[in-house]
Amino acid sequence: MLSRRHLLVAGASPVLAAFAPRVVFAQAATERRFVFIIQRGAADGLSTVVPYADPAYASLRGPIAMDPSNALKLDGLFALHPALQALGAMHQRGEALFVHAVASPYRDRSHFDAQNVLESGGTQPYQLQDGWMNRLLRLLPRRPHQALAFAPTVPLALRGAADVSSYAPSALPSASDDLLQRVQQLYAGDAQLHALWSAAMDARGMAGGVDGRNRQDPAELGRTVATFLAAAEGPRLAMIETGGWDTHSAQVPRLQAQLTALDRLLEAMHTGLGDAWRQTVVLVATEFGRTAAANGTGGTDHGTGSVAMLAGGAVHGGRVLADWPGLAPSSLYQGRDLQPTTSLATLIAQAGAETFGLDAQRAHAMLFPSAPRAKELPRLLRT
Repeated sequence: MLSRRHLLVAGASPVLAAFAPRVVFAQAATERRFVFIIQRGAADGLSTVVPYADPAYASLRGPIAMDPSNALKLDGLFALHPALQALGAMHQRGEALFVHAVASPYRDRSHFDAQNVLESGGTQPYQLQDGWMNRLLRLLPRRPHQALAFAPTVPLALRGAADVSSYAPSALPSASDDLLQRVQQLYAGDAQLHALWSAAMDARGMAGGVDGRNRQDPAELGRTVATFLAAAEGPRLAMIETGGWDTHSAQVPRLQAQLTALDRLLEAMHTGLGDAWRQTVVLVATEFGRTAAANGTGGTDHGTGSVAMLAGGAVHGGRVLADWPGLAPSSLYQGRDLQPTTSLATLIAQAGAETFGLDAQRAHAMLFPSAPRAKELPRLLRT
């Protein structure tokens, strides 16, 4: 039975396999849009933004090492995975940047604990009960119908004091206007249900002609997200969950498919947002990286440092930001992982503060209350 808080207009969508995208929206009184895409499963940053010129790269990676002639050269050290064609075009237009050797404060290798730290903004698992996106939302001007989750459940990053209701498209036939009117009359006498129903109808209106039958397709997901974000009264914060990044074996074909899906998602968002793309910031990050060396099954195991990405018309892109530690044996974290040199908490807090014109110190203290504030990065967004 559905709880009142998680009332869905058109039915709950099933658990999605592989890339498994789900979206959460929240509204705020601003023209800027901020989207967080989490890569659940620990995405391999060394294969996403490849340090092809590092002397140790090819030998560490062995059979999964990328031929740099097949990749988009970003600078004299890094190249972008060839599956990320649209993202590469954004980089060339100055609308995407990459932050390498980045990590949260978490230093063990449990997916669940690491995702909890990343989403809550704590320094250790289960230290905080709400999420940094919900706390970011509380720093912004409030307006009616402030938060909307486009998912069967609200992820931890958006849970907290700012209320978040749910919307999920369905492959079932649309409810008739007569049925909707009858339900509205049924709920009219219940203050809580009437408010939830009104919020759900607003979400349904913003969705317009979104077709839930193709909700597993990344491009369709991107178009759906863009439909909501581009609306004048639409949400200004969104979270997209993607899964399937745990590549212990057969990493080359699996990562090719994952990154292709991510690229199609970003390209569809870019196209669907139209002029609103200029006001958009998309942050892509994962809970931790993968081992520097390949394992014996054509994959990589749980690691530490990875790469984060920013894309959008508001991004001051065309760059790779990296205090590169190198891949020599003496430079690896615990002799096996990319050594993290940049704080993911600092990146997130700075991106959020720049997006919404917030004081950077206050934003960091609110979003990551127990994490020390590291050295600020070069400006991330256009002035």
